[in-house]
Parts: sequence; C-alpha cells; structure tokens
Amino acid sequence: MSSKLLRGTFILTLGTMISKLLGLFYVIPFYHIVGSKGQALYAFSYIPYTIFISIATGGIPLAVSKFISKYNAIDEYAVGRKLFKSGLIIMMCTGFLSFLALYFIAPFIAEMSTSKVEANVKDVTTVIRAVSFALIVVPIMSLIRGFFQGHQSMGPSAVSQVIEQIVRITFVLAGAFVVLHFMNGTITQAVSVATFAAFIGAIGGLFSLIWYWYKRRSYLNDLLLHDKGTVDISLKEMYKEIVIYAAPFVFVGIANPLFQLVDQFTFINTMISIGYDDVGAETAFAVITMQTHKLVIIPVALATAFSLTLVPSITKAFVDEDRPSLNHQLNQAFQVVLFLTLPAVIGLSMLAEPIFTLFYEHSELGTEVLRTYAPVAILFAYFLVTAAILQGINEQRFTVLSLLVGLLLKLSLNIPLIKIFETNGAVLATAIGYVAAITINLFVIKTYAQYPFKLVWRRGLLVVLITLLMFVGTGITYKILTAFLSPASSFQALIIVLICAIVGAGIYFSLSLKTKLAYFLFGQKIDRLMKKFRLRS
Repeated sequence: MSSKLLRGTFILTLGTMISKLLGLFYVIPFYHIVGSKGQALYAFSYIPYTIFISIATGGIPLAVSKFISKYNAIDEYAVGRKLFKSGLIIMMCTGFLSFLALYFIAPFIAEMSTSKVEANVKDVTTVIRAVSFALIVVPIMSLIRGFFQGHQSMGPSAVSQVIEQIVRITFVLAGAFVVLHFMNGTITQAVSVATFAAFIGAIGGLFSLIWYWYKRRSYLNDLLLHDKGTVDISLKEMYKEIVIYAAPFVFVGIANPLFQLVDQFTFINTMISIGYDDVGAETAFAVITMQTHKLVIIPVALATAFSLTLVPSITKAFVDEDRPSLNHQLNQAFQVVLFLTLPAVIGLSMLAEPIFTLFYEHSELGTEVLRTYAPVAILFAYFLVTAAILQGINEQRFTVLSLLVGLLLKLSLNIPLIKIFETNGAVLATAIGYVAAITINLFVIKTYAQYPFKLVWRRGLLVVLITLLMFVGTGITYKILTAFLSPASSFQALIIVLICAIVGAGIYFSLSLKTKLAYFLFGQKIDRLMKKFRLRS
C-alpha cells in the first residue's frame, strides 16, 4: 500500500474518530441544559432521522469512492466525473424527497412514539420536523466526500466531518441555552433548535467541501486531459454498480437505529401500562436511548475501528482462495474485537454508578440500566464485524436475513419483557435480537468460508480469564475507594473512575503481555510500542 494511501486512510480515520468523540461527549452539557425530558424529545427525533439519513446516504461515500477509484486506476477519469455530475442531481432529489417524507410522516411517528396525549404528539412532531431539514443537504455532502475519497484525497472528508460536528454541537448547545435562559422559551423550542442544528452543521460541512473543490479544481480538471476515453458506461449501469456497493452498508448502518425505533414505538406506552406516569416513562426512555446508549457505544467504536481494518485483507484472501491467510485474518478480527471490547464493557458495568454520575447526575435508574446495558456492546461490535466479514466473503445478502430475524425477535419480545423487567426488559430484548443475528452471521461464515472457530474459542477463554483477574483487582480497588469517596459526587466519581481505570488497564495489559496474548494479536506493533516506551523511560 502506498504511503499516500496510508496517510490518507490515517487522516480519514482520525477525522472520523474525532467526529464520533465530539458526538459522544456533547451529551453531557446538553443534558445539563435540557434535562431528561429534553433528551427524550431529542431521541424521538434523532432515531427516525438516523434511519432516513442512512437510507438516503448509507454507503454512498464508500460506494462512490470505490467506483471512481476503480475507473481512475485505468485512466478513465471522465467516468467518475460523469457519475459525480449526475449524482449531484440525484442526491438533491433524494435528499429533498427524504425531507418531505420525514416532515409529513412526523405526526404518525410522534403518535406511535408517545402516550398519544395531544401535547406530547405535538411536541415530538415539532422536533422531528426540525431535524428533517438536514436531509436536504447531507446526501449532497456524502456524494462529494465519496468523490474526493475516490481520488485518494481523504483530507476533505475528514475536515468536513469535524467542521460539521463542531458547527452542529456549537449550535445545539448555544441554541438550547439561549432559548431557555435568554428567550424564556420552552423545552420543546430548545430541543427544536438543537435538532435543527443538524441542518446548520451540514451546511458548515458542505461549505468546507466546496472550498476544497475550488482549491483542487484545476488538478481534477487536469486529470480529464489524461482520460483514455475507451469506456462508455451508461448511467443505468453506473447506478446499478453503486447500489450493489452501497446496499450492505445501508443495512449495517440502520441496524442499531431500527432496534431503537422498536423501543421508540413500544417503550413509553408499555411503561405507562404497568403504572408509570408520562414523566417517569419519558425519563426512562431518555436513559436507555440517549444517556446509557451514548456510553455503551464508546467501546464499540474503538473495537470496530481496529478490527474492520482487517476486512480488505479478508476480501483479498477469499478471492485468492488463500485458506491459511483467510483463517488468520478471521482469527485476528474476532480476537481483536473480544480483546478490546470485553474489558471495556466489564469496566463500564462495574463502574456504572460513578460513570453515570460523572456524565450526567447520580441516578439509581441510570446506574442500573448502564450496568445491564454495557455488556450488550460486545454484541453491537460483533454484529458490525461479522456483517463486514460477510461482505468480504461476498455473502452480504445474509446480513439482511440476520438483521430481519434479530428485529423480529426484538419486536416480539420487547413489550412482554418490559412488562416483566421494566427498562431492563428493553435491553434484554435487544440482546436477544443481536445474539440471533450474530449466530446467523457466524453460521454463514463457518459454512461459506469453511472457517474453524477452535483457535478463537481457546484465545477467547484466555481473554475471559485475564478479564476476570482484572475484574477482581479493579473490584477490590473500587471497594477501597468507595469506603471514603462517594460515587454520587461528580468530582469524587471522577477520581474513582480514573484510579480504577488505571488499575484495571494496568492489570489487563500486563497480563496480556505476560501470557503473550498481546503479541499473538498485534505482533510487531507491540514490539515497536515497547521499544518506544523503553526509550522514553
């Protein structure tokens, strides 16, 4: 792989990670501005918006990038430009149609989501319509990002992601604060401004991409002078290829929002049916869909970022019918996910009380749900990775099957489990749905890739044993600290989390090095890291 491509991949990955981290941590000040009611309203709008935006743009940057780079490699630059010009028109149309669809079905979604009290339906409708405007801009932005990535230019995508997120978050926090504290507005008005921030952020990201376009226009036009002009591909064939590339990413991208949508349509009314009032049900909904969910997906993002880098190698080994290499790459993918995710979710579950206090406020419900929800992060990570592997071995059609089975189970079990276990019932239904989906994916991988799981089982047991020892050591530390520090205090919770995290990480990684597990998984990377550490020490 060329140094230019490596550098570009690093820049894009860095931009994506910064964008995701900003998207995770802004919920802390936002919660303190609008409270649980505001966060519940925010979730009511963002879950359907995420589904719509995933369908409208899911996989577009990667699909367009793959298409353009394919034809650029054979000096057919005009093909990519033809796709880009027609794509802008199509993305404008699909974006506007998506906006209209979400805007006009907002009352239906609101009625399905709330306790059907007229005021609640009106509030949810308002915030959904506020966020729907972003659908006009985001698809166009996705196409431009894909165009740049297809030319091995990752900087524009990375910078635009970060700018979009910074502008959006600034508008979310400033807008909500001004509405509530300077304009004496309502929570609904504050959250409407916050959700409309998605449109403002998208405008910011789009302007940065337009700036890059004008900056690099002469270079891109010069490429057309070297076009061979031997390939004449129709728009119909182009978009057929794009859909084939993009479809798997759409289904993977909407998996989690669809599970959350089941909660949105069933949770509030079910909680009210078992004795909760509107406020209590909405507070619990905010806890499960916004507050704890934002924390749970942190280890998922870290694990999948590492493991998904192995997918191109898996694809190559499968196409080349290189069985030893394929098995090695699959071993690495499965083991890296477990190695990075398991200790993180165990730590998150153990430290649920101080972590929830640190991010939001002390809450028995928040602590209980986070403690239950944290282990589900392993399932989120494995679904993403197994779905990516299915794409790598060209069996992505089974992703649709596994997702539908998982959703069917979630839909069937959500209401009865909520009635039995209350808020944790929704978590349990999600876990069961994901277990079913992952089981199907693993069966397909075993069947079509002829992959033996023996090594993963053995190494998995070693990871579990090391994590158990980490759990004991960290648990003892936690008990000692909570004897004189209170997890109900934000500052003291910070001290508890920091000390326990250092102790837990120290135990886990020292045992990983002593057992050689870290070397098995990361090889020379660990040697280089250790050499740098020794030099600095």
